[in-house]
Amino acid sequence: MEESIQYAKKYLEDILSFFGLNTNVYATIEDEVIELSIPSTNLNGFLIGQRGDTLRSLQFMVSSALKNNNYDYYRVNIDVADYKKQRANRIAEKAEIWVNKVIDSGEDLKLKPMNPADRRIVHKVASEMGVTTESEGEGRERYIVVRAKVD
Repeated sequence: MEESIQYAKKYLEDILSFFGLNTNVYATIEDEVIELSIPSTNLNGFLIGQRGDTLRSLQFMVSSALKNNNYDYYRVNIDVADYKKQRANRIAEKAEIWVNKVIDSGEDLKLKPMNPADRRIVHKVASEMGVTTESEGEGRERYIVVRAKVD
């Protein structure tokens, strides 16, 4: 496990140094997922990318490197300046509003397409509030329907 973490940390630091960013990446493991945290720098926007696309690409690269080099753990989560944590909190707040809207109106609510991480947050919040949700659609068009009633 420690070898996987060290490899992932070093690999990400090497990628960052290619862009002229020499920083220390903080690495831990939680629920068999390697968590890599990049502190805030002048390249935050560049590293995050539009809607987190660059961040997801970095995760894919590090995960693929681990997998291709036969490390035991290769699920990776990268965060830049707590971007994902803050985003998760915003999505959770919105999810509470959506769920309350469904509870008050008694009508199903179809949400806009979301990435898998955001959908997971909505499913979790809705479940904690006692409401059923379903993901529908395919690929980038996958979305959540918050159900008013269970049939």
